[in-house]
Amino acid sequence: MSNIELLQTLRGFNKPYFTVADLEKILGMGRNSLYVTLNRLVEGGVLVRLRRGAYQPEFQSLGLEKVANELYYPSYLSFESALSRYGILSQIPYSLTFATTRRSKKLTLTGREVEYRQLKEDYFFGYTLENGLYIAEPEKAVLDQLYMLTKGRATSDISEWSLVGLKKSKFLQYSKSFPKTVQDRAKKLTPRFGKYIATLEEKESFLSS
Repeated sequence: MSNIELLQTLRGFNKPYFTVADLEKILGMGRNSLYVTLNRLVEGGVLVRLRRGAYQPEFQSLGLEKVANELYYPSYLSFESALSRYGILSQIPYSLTFATTRRSKKLTLTGREVEYRQLKEDYFFGYTLENGLYIAEPEKAVLDQLYMLTKGRATSDISEWSLVGLKKSKFLQYSKSFPKTVQDRAKKLTPRFGKYIATLEEKESFLSS
């Protein structure tokens, strides 16, 4: 099978990535011969090695976020990554951050760090499917981050968050599913809804909680 024929075949599967087992069936090769072929295809720019055992066709237009989302299921984009996408955080985080009910895990995909942070099933809600990517709603992304902050598993300057466009009623309703420490912080945050940056008084109030 030529490189062009291979790419045409892979395009027909409409998959964001392929495992070694997938390619073994598609190419009809033994495992040893397959590894030699995969190395050649990667070196030739036909395939991209996402991580050990996972490959993506060079033509593939699907983003890294969707690949990371599907590699560790169930998961949804949240925390710093979702906050950045919604404009709540002004900085773009180096790592892609996902919530999952599975154990916490870190891996690297094409040089980009991906972090999966474990949430209890009771907190695993408030996400939607957008263009093939599961992502937290903005209100839920804020609560997920607040939860991690109370656990000491994340750092963030909340006074710099832009909270324009968030729905207060949904935010408070979602917060009821979290521990009281998160609920208390959520209530202190609501006066800032609609604001781009905290006042000094608001910042001091939040830091004291």
